[in-house]
Amino acid sequence: MSARSPRDQAVSRPGWGRAVVVALSALLAMAVVAALGLWAAGASDLPSGAFLPVLAATVVTAAGGAVRISGDAGGLAGARAGLTVMPLSVTLVGALVIGAGFLRPLRRRAVVSTAELTGWSARIAVVWLAGLLGAALTAHRTFAVPLGDDTLNDLGELFGVRPRAGFTADVPWTLVAGSAWLAGVLVSALLVSRSAPLPLRLLRLRESVRPAAHAMLVLLLVCVAVGAVVALVVAATRGRPAETLALVLLGLPNVVWPVFTVGLGATWNGRVEGPFALPMPHVLDEVLRGPDTVRLNLGALAEHDGRVWWLVVVDAVLVLAAAFLTAAHAPPRTPVRWHALRTAVALLVTVLVICLVGRISAHYGLSVLGLGDLGGGLSGRLILRPEVWSAAAAAALWGSAAGLAAGWAVGVLRRGREAERR
Repeated sequence: MSARSPRDQAVSRPGWGRAVVVALSALLAMAVVAALGLWAAGASDLPSGAFLPVLAATVVTAAGGAVRISGDAGGLAGARAGLTVMPLSVTLVGALVIGAGFLRPLRRRAVVSTAELTGWSARIAVVWLAGLLGAALTAHRTFAVPLGDDTLNDLGELFGVRPRAGFTADVPWTLVAGSAWLAGVLVSALLVSRSAPLPLRLLRLRESVRPAAHAMLVLLLVCVAVGAVVALVVAATRGRPAETLALVLLGLPNVVWPVFTVGLGATWNGRVEGPFALPMPHVLDEVLRGPDTVRLNLGALAEHDGRVWWLVVVDAVLVLAAAFLTAAHAPPRTPVRWHALRTAVALLVTVLVICLVGRISAHYGLSVLGLGDLGGGLSGRLILRPEVWSAAAAAALWGSAAGLAAGWAVGVLRRGREAERR
């Protein structure tokens, strides 16, 4: 049998077997990270058989799906609960694994047809949605909720209050959101890669979009890495290693990415009341905890701890480095104003994505005879929402300034090298 010609090799397409490996590898990686995080958070103490549904619910929400919280406290009582949050550590791991798997069979190619990209993406999507459907169907559980001390238990028996709370995945919405999540990941993978092939009609994106997109990915990953180092140092010096590990494995980007935008000048509105224990720096918990919604920005944080101004310095270093990386990989002779525009747009999009995925809303409560929540231990609220326009304006200003500075610096360096060669 003769060997396949280079032309045949060039048109060979990844098949269903590779699609199964890519999609299931991403789901498995998400499940492993989520399981370790839940174990560190104490989920091993859940009633028998509850860990797997909670794990499935975590994977579903990490992929953009929805989990509905329900409650029942008997005929004379009412229960209410709600939860909107993405465990972004799990999300990030899944995105990195599926993005790398998507790009791997396309390496060493100069161009790729739109039809091939569509077919390859569709195969991954079919397997991904099948796995996500299985997770959504598994994410269903109901728990008995203890009322607390003996007095409350006696009252519960008197009024027939037997609180139960549960959760179930919204299967249709999970499939829709999971499809959108996957599409976003695959498109982002093509944009941030500096070597993956593109269809002929999109080759111009290689120079106009990819350098900035790649730089923003590096910026976000560096933020997570810095946050992980800080978390490990805090765990080593102040204790609570299990709580810190749970934060790192489940929601580290939920903390560091909004904090990054605060350093740029963005404002978030937040509120914490009840027994919610936030696995984040004490100053954030201190500012947010109270009966009213507060504005979380540099000024509010500085009133409690002046060291937060270092966030501005850290953000300046990160944004300038990203802008320099963008300019360094842009075509020579690119005008400085284009460096400023591309960096501003890239940072703006990045911050808007953080605003979209970083918002948190959680509440629960139990009332008897309509008289309101019973005790501090049976109710709570956690809200964290961005002021999008302030974040967008800050990102545009920082991106423009950093792009100008980086474009000028790269231009100087390139002219110096050309002068040396002469």
